[in-house]
Amino acid sequence: MPNAASSSKATLSGVVQPVRIGFIPLTDCAPLLVARNRELFRKHGVRVELSCEVGWATIREKLLYGQVDAAHAIAGLALAMRLGLSTPPSRVVAPFVFNLHGNAITLSRDLWNRGVRDAASLKKLIRSSTSRKFTFGMVSRYASHFFLLRQWLAAGGIDVDKEVRLVALPPTQMASNLEAGLIDGYCVGEPWNSYAVERGTGWIAATSEQLAPGHPEKVLLTTETFVERHSDEMRAIIAALHEACAYCDAAENRAEVAHILAESGYFSGNEAILKRSLVGPLDLGTEKSIEASHFHIFQRREANEPTSERGRWLINEFITHGLLVPAQRAEAAAALRDCWTSSALPLPEAPAAAPKHATKSQKRSQLALA
Repeated sequence: MPNAASSSKATLSGVVQPVRIGFIPLTDCAPLLVARNRELFRKHGVRVELSCEVGWATIREKLLYGQVDAAHAIAGLALAMRLGLSTPPSRVVAPFVFNLHGNAITLSRDLWNRGVRDAASLKKLIRSSTSRKFTFGMVSRYASHFFLLRQWLAAGGIDVDKEVRLVALPPTQMASNLEAGLIDGYCVGEPWNSYAVERGTGWIAATSEQLAPGHPEKVLLTTETFVERHSDEMRAIIAALHEACAYCDAAENRAEVAHILAESGYFSGNEAILKRSLVGPLDLGTEKSIEASHFHIFQRREANEPTSERGRWLINEFITHGLLVPAQRAEAAAALRDCWTSSALPLPEAPAAAPKHATKSQKRSQLALA
C-alpha cells in the first residue's frame, strides 16, 4: 500500500516543495482523494502530497512537529491543540470543514445474540453480567465518536464512567479488534462499520446523523505559521477542496467517488462496501437497511463553513463529557474563536455565489461563542 502520492507540476510562484497533507483512510477523506484523482490541486496551481497515517494521535504529532503541513482531522482536535490538551498549546487553525456526520455505533454479533437491540437492552445485560466490564472503542477523546458513544450509552441509563470501559483505537483497527473479541463495540467512521457487518461480526445500532444531526466531523487542520508563510497554497488547496466536496455531494457522482476510493489502495479495493454509506442502502446487519443520502454531507447545509453553531457544539460537548469544566467555557470560546474560522484565510467570492448567500455565510462564520 503506497504511503503517499503527489499531484502534478505546480504553477504557483514561489512553491518549492509540495504541501504535505496527512489523512486517515476513512470514507470522509473522499474530497482529498477526489481532488487528487481529478487533478483539482493541479488545476488550482498547487502541488500536494497525501500521506496516509495510522490514527489521530499520529496526525496530531506530525502536525505539531511539522512532519505534515496540514491534515484531514477530527474537528475537536482544533480546540484540543489550541488549549494544550495532551499537547503543548499549538496555534492551529481550521479554516475548512470536510463534512458533517459520517460515523456509526457498531456492536458485536455476540451482543445481538444475547438480546441487545439498543442501549436500554445493553444496560440490562451489563447489570446481569458482573463478571466482566464491557469494552467499547472510540478513536479519540477529542472526537465526535467519544461524545456520540457516551451520549448513546447514557441515553440507555448506563453509567459510562463506572459500568463500561472506553478505549481509544485507530479507525482501521476497530473491526479486527471486534472480530477478535477484544472489544464489544465501537463508534467509528465508515467504511469500518460496514466491514464488520459484511464479515458478520457486527451490526449497526445508531448513526451519527441520528444522534447529532448536523455535527461537524472532519476539518482541514493546519497552523497559523503555515498559513502566514504559504497563504497562496492554502487558498489553492481550499479552492480545490470546495470543488471536490461539491463533486462528492452530488448523488450522481457517489458511485464514482466509491470507485476512486476503492482504486486508491487504502481500502482493500472493496468498492461495494464503500458504496453502502455513499450510495446506499446502508446495511445495518440486522436484516434491515436505511437510506444513506444524508449519512455523509460534504457540501450541503454550508457544510464547509466553520460556523459559530458548530463551534458552540464542540465546546458544549467538551464540557458535557468532562474534557473541560464549565469555568473554562470563556477560555475555550476565545481559543476556538482564534482557530475555528474561515477568516484565518479569506477566500475570494465564488463566481456563481449570489451576494445574499455570501453575506449570510460571512455572518455565520463570525464566532460569538461566549
